[in-house]
Amino acid sequence: MDELTPEQTDELLTDLRRLQADLEAQLANASDRTDTVDLDQPIGRLSRMDAMQQQEMAKEQQRRNKLKLSQIKQALVAAEGDEYGLCRACEEPIAFRRLKASPETPFCLACRAEIERR
Repeated sequence: MDELTPEQTDELLTDLRRLQADLEAQLANASDRTDTVDLDQPIGRLSRMDAMQQQEMAKEQQRRNKLKLSQIKQALVAAEGDEYGLCRACEEPIAFRRLKASPETPFCLACRAEIERR
């Protein structure tokens, strides 16, 4: 595989910064959806169960967003050291198309498949 061109790297870093800003905004606005459900609230049992399920789903989404934000920050740090776009496992270049789909990914497809197989 070929290494990224400077133009491709710039495009991907722009994508990463945009994703970072979006996730930070989502996390800032998510706190009200993850607040504890008030069990003394005068609503029906099913409505309360629905509210609790919505809360758990919001917590899971928040956890995923935090993980992705961490990966984005790691990718930006890698870019500062001219290591962005290199697989952390095999140190081969990651394909542009893979990075375009998921610019925070630290692994090439072959290494990711091997990790998931284990």
